[in-house]
Amino acid sequence: MVIASAHSQRHVSAVADHLLRTWKNSGYGLASVEGLAGGDWVLIDTGDIIVHLFRPETRLFYNLEKMWLTSDFKNTKSVFFGDH
Repeated sequence: MVIASAHSQRHVSAVADHLLRTWKNSGYGLASVEGLAGGDWVLIDTGDIIVHLFRPETRLFYNLEKMWLTSDFKNTKSVFFGDH
């Protein structure tokens, strides 16, 4: 699972669009996507990988990291790039 932030609704949509095009052009087929029109939270499901793209405020509100980063997930690794 990938959880990432983008600076604005436009940025969230642009990153999601880029990921979807790259996935398809790499020959992996189509991915399912939800929330692309709204731009606050986009979910991309490739079957093997789930990508959550958020605006910073939306990411703080839903706080998926808290739900998934528990002691049950000892092999979970968090990597932060840029401003978080």
